[in-house]
Amino acid sequence: MRELIVIKQKNDNSYDGSQIQVLEGLDPVRKRPGMYIGSTGYEGVHHLIKEIADNSIDEAIAGYANKVNVILLKDGGVTIEDNGRGIPVDTHPKTGKSTIETALTILHAGGKFGGGGYKVSSGLHGVGSSVVNALSSRLIAEVVHNNQLYRIEFAQGVTQGQLQKLGKTDRQRGTTITFYPDPTIFKETIEFDYKWVVNYLRHQAYLTKGVYVAVQDERTSEREAFYFEGGIQSYVKHLNIGKDIIGDSVFYVEKQVEDSMIEVAIQYNDSFAETVKPFANNVLTVDGGTHLVGFRSALTRVINDYARKSGLLKEKEENLNGDDIREGLTAVILVKLPDPQFEGQTKNKLGNPEVRRYVEQVMNEYFSYYLDENPNTAKGIVGKALLAARARKAARAARDNVIRKGALDGLSLPGKLADCSSKNPADSELYIVEGDSAGGSAKSGRDSKTQAILPLRGKVLNVERARLDRMLGNNEIVSLIKGMGVGIGDQFDISGLRYHRIIIMTDADVDGSHIATLLLTFFFRYMREVVEGGHIYLAKPPLFLLRAGAKKFYAYDEEEREVITDKLIADRKTKGVNVDIESDRTKQAGITLLQRYKGLGEMDAEQLWETTMNPENRVLVQVRVADAEKADAIFTKLMGDQVDLRKAFIQSRAKTISLEELDI
Repeated sequence: MRELIVIKQKNDNSYDGSQIQVLEGLDPVRKRPGMYIGSTGYEGVHHLIKEIADNSIDEAIAGYANKVNVILLKDGGVTIEDNGRGIPVDTHPKTGKSTIETALTILHAGGKFGGGGYKVSSGLHGVGSSVVNALSSRLIAEVVHNNQLYRIEFAQGVTQGQLQKLGKTDRQRGTTITFYPDPTIFKETIEFDYKWVVNYLRHQAYLTKGVYVAVQDERTSEREAFYFEGGIQSYVKHLNIGKDIIGDSVFYVEKQVEDSMIEVAIQYNDSFAETVKPFANNVLTVDGGTHLVGFRSALTRVINDYARKSGLLKEKEENLNGDDIREGLTAVILVKLPDPQFEGQTKNKLGNPEVRRYVEQVMNEYFSYYLDENPNTAKGIVGKALLAARARKAARAARDNVIRKGALDGLSLPGKLADCSSKNPADSELYIVEGDSAGGSAKSGRDSKTQAILPLRGKVLNVERARLDRMLGNNEIVSLIKGMGVGIGDQFDISGLRYHRIIIMTDADVDGSHIATLLLTFFFRYMREVVEGGHIYLAKPPLFLLRAGAKKFYAYDEEEREVITDKLIADRKTKGVNVDIESDRTKQAGITLLQRYKGLGEMDAEQLWETTMNPENRVLVQVRVADAEKADAIFTKLMGDQVDLRKAFIQSRAKTISLEELDI
């Protein structure tokens, strides 16, 4: 029988076993781990770190800790420590076990239910620590209370001996958790990604003013630390690096409304993109929620009111809409509340209805003050929104001329597109090919059942510096939009995607990389869901063709050519061929033809199919958004107006960088 135990509110300074409440057992976790951490792949492994580190951050939010340290161990484990109160070690009144063992072995046992342990926390279900324990081959928990060190160990969630009191230590208090992901659960990978941990901790430092967070990688000796006194104001400034700013200051407000704290930071830039980060109790709610709805509603109302009052928006002109007002907006919204209602354990969306009213109330009052007190900034914001509104109307007129409303069918496909016969998007591929010559070879060599070919002439428009109305005047961009089937702007609909693999196939040279980057910029800025859905790929054509006797070999880079040459030399030696007297490695390997391709156009249809389009042989690089903020910064540097930033970026990486190494 499952139990739900409700306890009375205790004094805020009281934190003991009676505040750890038992709701149900731990057995289901190992059987269905995906229900608790989303997946058992890369994301799931790193979610384990997040669950434990979130507990440390909760101590900081509550005012009991100011340091969090994460150490990636050489042996594959991870240690997460803080200087908070330490998990209680007294005997739990319900289980009869130590409270730390209860918290780590019983699902829904935690200090986040009754309200006595935490007023505000990122935890919703209280399953974090116990789930991590259940999915770890080994977990060691150490806590310090009044300079006394306690230790307990687990294997696959099962207690290995009693809680030990190890004696005095220099630390006054705190919690240290070390764990090792279980390879029988995480079969894809159990290796932690240092960059992921750095990105996560940087966010937490921005969102928790005055907390020092650090990460150390013992495998590589890398180390980084973060401390931001400015909190989300510093975060907004970070997001706007490399962009021309409207106004001199960041709008910031921190206000308590009833039992919740509302923080908002806003700064506009001259880009055409919107960057808004909504957080609830330090959890990024990627699908938004009531706090984001309240923010957008109030922002639109306040700016329209100011535009009317100041005469910037004439009496006969219609109000600016939300899209107009959010062009160039960078904002961080952070709400802290005692009882967050998230959708699911992954916490992607906030559902508390009262939070919308709280955020609207704060924004209506304080952002109005800000605009009145900063008239130059306010005029810049309204002026940008008015330009966006005019561009939106021009884009609508252009779109009506080139794109039929609703889902696109074969009648409206671009003339240069050689479509595939399959109508099943899951089986269909769209090759975006550089140049008519390569496009002709691709059309002749393809599998016409599943592979569609769209040749593009020259370099497409750099959409980083163009609004939608200008984009729709560009034939190559229009061909892309029509061919994809998802529409653009307010008509974008991912369900209309006609091909689940969109493959960018360009020459293996600087111009080819530039064209690929221009296309990636377009997809990232205007079809982000296509990228995030894993539908975009880069084809990797070979650089070399080698022939040795009747055999031929394709090498995709210089290193692979050397590997093939070494193998051919070794094979000839094995067969008794004397190759030592030859000074030329090509001759030693018995290579009679060595061809370097300057571009895809040099390949005939058979070669292009064999090397770059045949699913059995081709090399594809899937484009993923591992870090949206870093991707945004990369595109701003490479494709934006700041020449000095781009020059510095290129100079520092010119000898080593490749498109794959951008890590976007």
